[in-house]
Amino acid sequence: MKLDTESDRTGFQERPVLRHRGAEASRTTDRVAEELPVALVFNGISHAVMMVTPRDLQPFALGFALTEGLVAHGSDVFDIEVHDHASSFEVEITIASQEFVQLKQQRRSMAGRSGCGVCGIESLELLDLKPARIDAAPLHDAMTLQPAIARAAAELGQHQELMQATGGVHAAAWCDASGAVLRVCEDVGRHNALDKLIGHLALERVDMRRGFVFMSSRASYELVRKAARMNIPMLATISAPSTLAIDIAAEAGIKLVSFCRKDGFVEYT
Repeated sequence: MKLDTESDRTGFQERPVLRHRGAEASRTTDRVAEELPVALVFNGISHAVMMVTPRDLQPFALGFALTEGLVAHGSDVFDIEVHDHASSFEVEITIASQEFVQLKQQRRSMAGRSGCGVCGIESLELLDLKPARIDAAPLHDAMTLQPAIARAAAELGQHQELMQATGGVHAAAWCDASGAVLRVCEDVGRHNALDKLIGHLALERVDMRRGFVFMSSRASYELVRKAARMNIPMLATISAPSTLAIDIAAEAGIKLVSFCRKDGFVEYT
């Protein structure tokens, strides 16, 4: 796959603020995470507009195509080009003709937001709430799960550069079976961060059945559904799950653990 050179944006902007501390106020600047519209165009047809932090947009586009079921394999994506329009981005994705025919058949109009993975879906029938069982063996038994979660929770913060700069983004981390954090992607949207991560893993040909995803967010329906499509055996999150996230994880055979800390977690499936 040909990858175009991406923008060198930092993912944040400096904005003037008036900072209050007790009875005192001072004028200074604050680093604020960027959130800009990104249009995803497949073979010349606009498919979705998502609100995204404009970093890792090529992996984001690939991850989105995979986790939304628009293509079956990374090899079905031939080319990704990013066009920076200053206040917005357009990403042109060229996919295999057979995949494009299927895409047109199931095409939906989406006005994506950073907090929702199914905004703008045209009908309830298009919701995919019955995932197939994943093709991956369990990673952990009761003895190995606790130390893996503890290690991931301890290491995640070291890799959250954009979070350290802004305090306002989610992180999706790829961890090996021991909990070592191998890669982290950040975005204002939790599902965007996961798409960026999966895009990177697909480009690097990582076997996603042999590790797990650790998220700095709650566990929502769309995160579990995306993980199921990629045969990821476990999703771990810092915050709580939703009922639908639990149901989808159980249906797909994904281990879902939340409220993950260095000293404990809650196992839901």
